[in-house]
Amino acid sequence: MVHDHDLLGHHALVTGASAGIGRAAALALAAKGAAVTVVARSEDKLEELRQVLKAAGAPQVHVLVADLEDRAGLKIQMEEFLAVHGPVDILVNNAGGPPGGPILQATEADFALAFGRLLMAPHLLVQLLLPGMVKAKYGRIINVISTSVREPLPNLGVSNTIRGATASWAKTLSKELPPHVTINNVLPGATATERLEAIEEATAARTGKTVAEVQADMVRIIPEGRVADPRETAAMIAFLAGPHAAYIRGQSIAVDGGRMNAI
Repeated sequence: MVHDHDLLGHHALVTGASAGIGRAAALALAAKGAAVTVVARSEDKLEELRQVLKAAGAPQVHVLVADLEDRAGLKIQMEEFLAVHGPVDILVNNAGGPPGGPILQATEADFALAFGRLLMAPHLLVQLLLPGMVKAKYGRIINVISTSVREPLPNLGVSNTIRGATASWAKTLSKELPPHVTINNVLPGATATERLEAIEEATAARTGKTVAEVQADMVRIIPEGRVADPRETAAMIAFLAGPHAAYIRGQSIAVDGGRMNAI
């Protein structure tokens, strides 16, 4: 891991940080010298991550046990946190996607739950953290979404719908945010996470194929010939969080090994 420390003096908050891309993003930001606050529901995983982040280079690490689906509680927690620990100028909005399944089988509750977690929670966090970014004249908001915002993925109806809404929200915000505060989306392709394992197992159960066959089908359409390591996606997140990305704004950048056909 490269330690260029171009985020020294900055404070990053990463949601969904207990595993997968969120954990990798927190580590990448720590390696660049940022103070890091990790947010998730699992206190045990976050406490274990605290020591790892310190070893990776974070000068300060804060743990915030919170549920993105409880916005009223999240608002109170964040206001109290900011009063004690000061402003956050890098926000990584990351959260697990909703369960798979055909969109025709989705209920109103399925959509509402995903909308709250994947759009309303990020919106609330932006509103709470933006004043500190404006005062610092430095802000980076990075949303971890999905390649489905350009090419909907089979059997992920609710996720496709809400991820697309999140991308549209971010593009709209990019026109309203003041100078020095940017917002961008990272679109991971197939990435070696627990979420991918769950999708593979569900696909195998639905199709009658083995998990190995499902994995082979997935890799077959990726020109790079493999799925991503979460650290590769995290590297893009860390770049967008840094000073060299100051003129990148309102973009959706795929990290997918070349799988998508969209230009």
